[in-house]
Amino acid sequence: MSGADSGARGTLALLKAAFALAWQASRWLLAARIGVALAGGLAPVAAAWMTKLLLDLLVDGGTTRAVLAVVLALAVTTLAGALLPAVGNFVDAELSRRTQLAGRAQLYRAIGGFGGLGRFEDPDFQDRLQLAVSDGPATPAQVTANGLTIAQSAVTIVGFVAALASMAPWMAVVVTVAAIPTVRAELTLSRARAAMMLQLGHASRRELFYADLISSVTAAKEVRIYGLSDLFAVRMTTELRKINRGMRGLDLRELRMQSALTGLGAVVAGGGLVWAALSARSGRLGVGDIVVFAAATAGVQNLLASIIGNVARTHQALLIFTHFQQVVRAPADLAPLEGLPVLPVPSLRDAIELRDVWFRYGPSLPWILRGVNLTIRAGRATALVGLNGAGKSTIVKLLCRLYDPTRGAVLWDGVDLRRFPVEELRERLGAVFQDFMSYDLSAAENIGLGDVARLDDRPAIEATAERAGCHLTVEKLPRGYDTLLTRFFSPDEVLEEKASSGVQLSGGQWQRLALARAFMRADRDLLILDEPSAGLDADAEHEVHTRLRALREGSTSVLISHRLSTVRDADTIAVLSGGVVTELGDHDTLLAAGGTYAGLFTLQASGYTASPDARAELHPSTGG
Repeated sequence: MSGADSGARGTLALLKAAFALAWQASRWLLAARIGVALAGGLAPVAAAWMTKLLLDLLVDGGTTRAVLAVVLALAVTTLAGALLPAVGNFVDAELSRRTQLAGRAQLYRAIGGFGGLGRFEDPDFQDRLQLAVSDGPATPAQVTANGLTIAQSAVTIVGFVAALASMAPWMAVVVTVAAIPTVRAELTLSRARAAMMLQLGHASRRELFYADLISSVTAAKEVRIYGLSDLFAVRMTTELRKINRGMRGLDLRELRMQSALTGLGAVVAGGGLVWAALSARSGRLGVGDIVVFAAATAGVQNLLASIIGNVARTHQALLIFTHFQQVVRAPADLAPLEGLPVLPVPSLRDAIELRDVWFRYGPSLPWILRGVNLTIRAGRATALVGLNGAGKSTIVKLLCRLYDPTRGAVLWDGVDLRRFPVEELRERLGAVFQDFMSYDLSAAENIGLGDVARLDDRPAIEATAERAGCHLTVEKLPRGYDTLLTRFFSPDEVLEEKASSGVQLSGGQWQRLALARAFMRADRDLLILDEPSAGLDADAEHEVHTRLRALREGSTSVLISHRLSTVRDADTIAVLSGGVVTELGDHDTLLAAGGTYAGLFTLQASGYTASPDARAELHPSTGG
């Protein structure tokens, strides 16, 4: 199959998908829009032809009855031609709203179906995803509206070309052929526009990144304390200039093409009118014929320009829609093992085992894990210790199946995790991450999101908050558990009561809410705690770990903490270095061995009496 055939098939497939989405959104509106397009296409031709009949009747002395009949028909046609655009605009707007709703539902369903993190951490996919999210859902409606506008214009052109052919076949051919360069030029420009949007995707994301740093609450303190606003503004402006430079070059190219093509159209139209005037003078054309000819020549030129513009816009929309389709049709990123049936996830009875696990984030990137062998016993607490880049957080991602091992396997009671449905596996897990989310929702929802099935179970949420040590804090908020933890949104009832629109919590308070969210799943098979007390002071940290010890009692848990005093009670402590497990045992065993763990623990313990500068060097980082 040739490249042209393949491209045509791809374009037809995209058109079919766009119209299918519009049909799914509202078949009645789409049918109505098709009817409007057909009627709108016929109206100008009918009006021109009736004008010809009227003039011929007046010149030839037609009867009053015949003249009035044509006048009435012309009036109805003119009125319909005037009303149809407004009707079409209304239908287009409503169909666009419904199609965007259906498109966004389809897109976010697909994004939510990505089980892992790989695509979200891929810059190229992020560029495609940004285009799909920002413009993708609108493109099916644009394609549908533009396609039907093209069809409407085509109906009118066919009618006018037929009229031209009846008077001067050569003129119909000239007008049609003159449109070919314009069509090719507009298609070239539309490809260039879409390519430019993708090419400038990196610059656009960086520009938005710096703009967000300047304006966001999250960065506001540091931006002002360190005087970063001007620096970020310069960087944002640099990226914006890069975007503008690319678009300016494209606009200049379009200006040159459009100027040349407009000149060509003027020559064709002018030549036709000269011929018509000479033909009328010699008596070869009647008055009515001249009117039809003038209307047809001008109409074909204008409508061809309209079609070409709509084709270009449709082509550009289809190129953007390509990214939408690539996202919604992307294959599963966490595929099950081939040739083996998918199994239900059983309750954990024995252990989770990492067996000769190797992992890296891309084929050209370094190995993070290098043949890790580790057993996490059911009902026991396992702690992961290591310096930055040792692989601790990566192991957590593999346990949550946010990634699959590059080589080796993670086994759940001897069964590879890849044989389980991802959603079902995660129902067996509870987790709090170091980079936990702070949702701009109510306090109750921030906790209840840990178990969506109990999102409205206020007694369960309050009991969980009590266990996490944040119940009293939440109770003291202006609206208790119904207080919005943001100052960006305000529900109607808050506005009506003129109460506080929301509050902002401290880092430590947010950390406790994140713990409470994880505690909503305290009865799950595996509890993962990645730096659960990183944002707390010493007293609060001690209290949290006391609660965690009680929570972990008899449960299977994995704990990561930079303070080794908080992991000393774990049943098993795994020390990672360079992507491998270098030491394994309980606290007493590792301390007696005098290895890396013993050195770090002793160093941290001595830090409580060391100078501030010395203490700063004592805590191994939590990354990796």
